[in-house]
Amino acid sequence: MPTRALVFDFDGTLADTESAVLQSWQAVFREHGTELPMDAWYAVIGTQRTTPAMFALLAEHAPGIDPEALRPRTRAHVLRLLENLGPREGVRDYLETAREHGLKLAVASSSSGAWVNPHLERLGLDHYFDAVLTGDLHKAKPDPDLYLAALDALGTTAEDAIAFEDTPHGVTSAKAAGLTCVAVPNAITGKLDFGQADIVLPSFTAKPLEALLSR
Repeated sequence: MPTRALVFDFDGTLADTESAVLQSWQAVFREHGTELPMDAWYAVIGTQRTTPAMFALLAEHAPGIDPEALRPRTRAHVLRLLENLGPREGVRDYLETAREHGLKLAVASSSSGAWVNPHLERLGLDHYFDAVLTGDLHKAKPDPDLYLAALDALGTTAEDAIAFEDTPHGVTSAKAAGLTCVAVPNAITGKLDFGQADIVLPSFTAKPLEALLSR
């Protein structure tokens, strides 16, 4: 059955925003005299629980912190780190090829629309996508809801679509929705277990999209 649609995760997949977010949280933890345990980070990466989990963990080491007071400063730090960030290498080629083949395209992200949409616009990627589904309107990954919503928005079925993810939580979400899933880990997630993925690529430049479509 031919592929008719591609659904991409955003953070860490289309752009490596996760590195900036991690750096920001590491700086916050160090300011409070402790280190962020990476196992705690990996437990929530790719879900909607990152911020509350980090604040809860920080509170264990620094009782009395005010998350609401810290939130604007941590967000501003992340945005500064992201100012010069572009799409991951090879992403634009994938999107151009998809358009040439007439494929429908969607983003399925656990992050909010207020985070995803401005970044897509800043990166110059927004015009490629027929639909953008976000975690403020749907259940976050690893629940399959975002992918099911993406399929509905594109008017296609799971059998006709390929998902692209960079975290095991994202892969779980895509597979639970019935999609073929290609994992493209980044520098932060490369050591995690992607056994559920149908294909694991070290980068988008490792294999052209045509090779995936012809499987």
